[in-house]
Amino acid sequence: MEQKIYTPKNKVRIVTAAALFDGHDAAINIMRRIIQSTGCEVIHLGHDKSVEDVVNTAIQEDANAIAMTSYQGGHNEYFKYMYDLLQEKGAGHIKIVGGGGGVILPSEIKELMDYGITRIYSPDDGRELGLQGMINDMVEKADYPTLDLNLPEGKDIYQSLKDKDVTTISRLISLAENREDDFLKLFDFNKVEDKSVPVLGITGTGGAGKSSMVDELVRRFLIDFPEKNIALISVDPSKKKTGGALLGDRIRMNSINNPRVYMRSLATRQSNLALSKYVEEAIQVLKAAKYDLIILETSGIGQSDTEILDHSDASLYIMTPEFGAATQLEKIDMLDFADIVAINKFDKRGALDALRDVKKQYQRNHNLWDINPDEMPVFGTIASQFNDPGTNQLYKAIIDKVVEKTGADLNSTFEITKEMSEKIFVIPPSRTRYLSEIAENNRSYDAKAKTQKEVAQKLYGIFKTIETISGKIPVLTQHGIEINGTENTELAKVLLAEFDKLKRDLDPYNWEVITTWDDKVNKYKNPVYSFKVRDKEIKIQTHTESLSHLQIPKIALPKYEAWGDILRWVLQENVPGEFPFTAGLYPFKREGEDPTRMFAGEGGPERTNRRFHYVSKGMPAKRLSTAFDSVTLYGNDPGHRPDIYGKIGNAGVSICCLDDAKKLYSGFDLSHPATSVSMTINGPAPMLLGFFMNAAIDQNCEKYIKENELEAEVESKIKAIYEDNGLERPRYNGELPEGNDGLGLMLLGVTGDQVLPADVYAEIKKNTLAQVRGTVQADILKEDQAQNTCIFSTEFALRLMGDVQEYFINNNVRNFYSVSISGYHIAEAGANPITQLAFTLANGFTYVEYYLSRGMDINAFGPNLSFFFSNGIDPEYAVIGRVARRIWAKALKQKYGANERAQMLKYHIQTSGRSLHAQEIDFNDIRTTLQALYAIYDNCNSLHTNAYDEAITTPTEESVRRAMAIQLIINKELGLAKNENPIQGSFIIEELTDLVEDAVLQEFDRITERGGVLGAMETMYQRSKIQEESLYYETLKHNGDFPIIGVNTFLSSKGSPTVVPKEVIRATEEEKEFQIKTKENLHKAKAEEEQQQLTRIQEVAINNQNIFEALMDATKVCSLGQITEALFKVGGQYRRNM
Repeated sequence: MEQKIYTPKNKVRIVTAAALFDGHDAAINIMRRIIQSTGCEVIHLGHDKSVEDVVNTAIQEDANAIAMTSYQGGHNEYFKYMYDLLQEKGAGHIKIVGGGGGVILPSEIKELMDYGITRIYSPDDGRELGLQGMINDMVEKADYPTLDLNLPEGKDIYQSLKDKDVTTISRLISLAENREDDFLKLFDFNKVEDKSVPVLGITGTGGAGKSSMVDELVRRFLIDFPEKNIALISVDPSKKKTGGALLGDRIRMNSINNPRVYMRSLATRQSNLALSKYVEEAIQVLKAAKYDLIILETSGIGQSDTEILDHSDASLYIMTPEFGAATQLEKIDMLDFADIVAINKFDKRGALDALRDVKKQYQRNHNLWDINPDEMPVFGTIASQFNDPGTNQLYKAIIDKVVEKTGADLNSTFEITKEMSEKIFVIPPSRTRYLSEIAENNRSYDAKAKTQKEVAQKLYGIFKTIETISGKIPVLTQHGIEINGTENTELAKVLLAEFDKLKRDLDPYNWEVITTWDDKVNKYKNPVYSFKVRDKEIKIQTHTESLSHLQIPKIALPKYEAWGDILRWVLQENVPGEFPFTAGLYPFKREGEDPTRMFAGEGGPERTNRRFHYVSKGMPAKRLSTAFDSVTLYGNDPGHRPDIYGKIGNAGVSICCLDDAKKLYSGFDLSHPATSVSMTINGPAPMLLGFFMNAAIDQNCEKYIKENELEAEVESKIKAIYEDNGLERPRYNGELPEGNDGLGLMLLGVTGDQVLPADVYAEIKKNTLAQVRGTVQADILKEDQAQNTCIFSTEFALRLMGDVQEYFINNNVRNFYSVSISGYHIAEAGANPITQLAFTLANGFTYVEYYLSRGMDINAFGPNLSFFFSNGIDPEYAVIGRVARRIWAKALKQKYGANERAQMLKYHIQTSGRSLHAQEIDFNDIRTTLQALYAIYDNCNSLHTNAYDEAITTPTEESVRRAMAIQLIINKELGLAKNENPIQGSFIIEELTDLVEDAVLQEFDRITERGGVLGAMETMYQRSKIQEESLYYETLKHNGDFPIIGVNTFLSSKGSPTVVPKEVIRATEEEKEFQIKTKENLHKAKAEEEQQQLTRIQEVAINNQNIFEALMDATKVCSLGQITEALFKVGGQYRRNM
């Protein structure tokens, strides 16, 4: 039954956002759409928003309510802090509503609502009320008229405005919009003392990048005038049908969260107009508040709209190069009146021609025939690019024009350069077809393989005919076939001649495949198989014995005799360890090291260290996977501010400095060949990688100190740094767990280069970098497409990735993966298996193209790339690994000319988080077992099995043990798993492989049509596709067309209700305080070195040198948050999208 939509009686304004350090924006995006269609004006801020940002926005926007989602923990502190801050700022009337699925427990919902939060919606509320029902309830609670103005005690309205009292400013603008008579009683236009405050009008076509441009102009204004204040009025259109409006300009703005900036979003509240009819009132209020500059930004306009000129002293018209034929320019009225024109998105095709045409049109329209067209105030800009020279020139020209026209006191000292805006291309324009070229290359390989198979099949037919008529088996030679011992008949001679003629069509390699086939089969029949890995000979038993005393082959080969069948199988399948690696990368699995990963991350580094030692106890290989808390994921330091404090050590480990990393991995020899560390971190990955590498280096320094009996000497040096200066020395918090021998803790608070000779340290560092094994996720493209932990601008983040890879090549880091190109999070966001695989491989090839464009050798960086997939239950997941390996190998070998090691696609796989349900949670282990079976049969390189209770809480030791047992039972007990290529030869597996491979190549072509991966990201193609597929799945799940046992069918007698966890594992107060103390002690001890290193990384970034090389030094003394802030200033912050 369709739910009735509540109709608000008042103009309701609602601020929507996802909480700080929380990238889960799918839910709030759905909610803000429904809120808007219910007739509200929605000020949407996007994800990762601090309480202060949200509260300040709500007060500036005079909102009726704030609607938040919080899926990343810390919600108790977040919502309470929001309530307290609203009360403190005199805005306690603003309602607070929120939701967080099952993350917010029923007891916590009650506690928050008792505290004063208006409503926290639970999953049960969603089921009972439905989405529209929840929104109806929320809007009804927020449906109240604009409040009266309460002035600060002892002040009149004009004094309050001069003091820039935000509540007064905001309430007056609301009164003008909603209660005009009351506004006019309070505010007298004639009493505005300083009517000379300049107003800059900014207008332009929809999608021209006006909001991004305003943000860049504001950022430059704040730098240029450290004492001055700026106000923004941003107008967006109202929907004629519902009266709702999406006021979305704030989402694009990073620089407005500043006490010197005031911003107000207005809805037009009428159709077909670019401005609200209350704009003039808002401007006069801001003039009375004595702002130094007011910017008025319109919604997108058509060719004939010039409304903004009535309200501004100077005007900027923003357009893009894509305006059609030059004659279209004659129709744009604003080109007659605009003082300055910006052609934004100047990286688009035809930008230089557009610049020329617009300059000429401007010259004609303004009758400036005596001035060179090149001197017209028309600027090519790329506002999305950090520190864009064209935007710098535009900013200076605007300020100069404002001063010229109004005499405002804005004497700009902003330095500009004369170069033109030029896109810093990640992928050179000539290479944008790379994905379709790969698709064409792979299809060409397949077509040739098919043709060659047919030739081989015909040759085999002739071969068998000769055998039949001669009565002898012809001998295969390097050049053809021979019949020994008898005189050839005429027919045999004709057949031999036909054979030789046909064989000319067969590739010599393919003839070799045929002639050596029997030898290959026999190698696997022999009891022992030997092969080489990096010049080291490895011998493997080829069979295992069953309890019934049968010899079970580890690798089973097809019993084909016909050459065409053999050739097709070798060219498309082949044995594990041989091109195209469909069945696996190595001839046999590594003995004594199952692909099990030990996953941990909770509380402080000590708690996670204890968990690592627990889960790896008795395991021959230590494969540690690290989850970080959201404070760390967003490159921040732990702190007492409640919206940060609540998230310290929750849903991941808190790491903010080198000492944290040393404690986290203490007791594990990070240079041992059986130890590998995986770090699930993206935005701040280079900093965490620096912490890890330095921790590993210092472990080996510690070994050197012990081997050379230098403990006393080193101890005295550390004592001189700390105790002798009255500083608290860093320590491991609590007892060491069983299995932790303390390795890595001797040098807490110092680094090896402080206590050892420079030459000794340099040698240890060099050897360590060549030894460490592991992976850092660092996949920034996937973050932008699916997961939202981007912190830097995309171009800068990619540059950091390239710098890491370059450092790895220069320092012989051979065993550590510089990136884990991840499909897992794409799948978790809702993508189906084909989309997951296609987007992930496309991202991988984008990194290949980027690194090649930087001059790196594919054989040098290829081995440092790894992949990470999710494994669901869909049929396509049975072949996800083999298709990935096959596509990658064909492209790397045939198109890029890479060597065999670079052709090998190595991947980690994790069972699906989406398939863990909060109903009948015991059934989750059944799903996980089936997914693990898929992964092991498909020869994954490492595997993580999720715990059954992860759907409702952080997994317990019991559930983690069960999850690991799933893998161990398959690997140790399941008979068929003793064979290492069990799915090869299956008709359905071969059919699925071909279908999925073809579907992925088709997706490559679709991405190419949109300008490659980065071009598609600009139009949010990947995000939209993921969301559509997620919605399709959720719809089928909801209506029961897609059966899920214990969720929508086969329910228990109680209806399979959502399970609420008995206990939730959260970081303790002691752990949080210890982390904050660690950071504060670091700053005390290293204050001088910190500043030097922060300055150095900024200089290195500006001079286009390798930033990661500088980070290796900076991470010895600086905290994570310090480095993030320093890099923001030279690389730009990530700009959110709607």
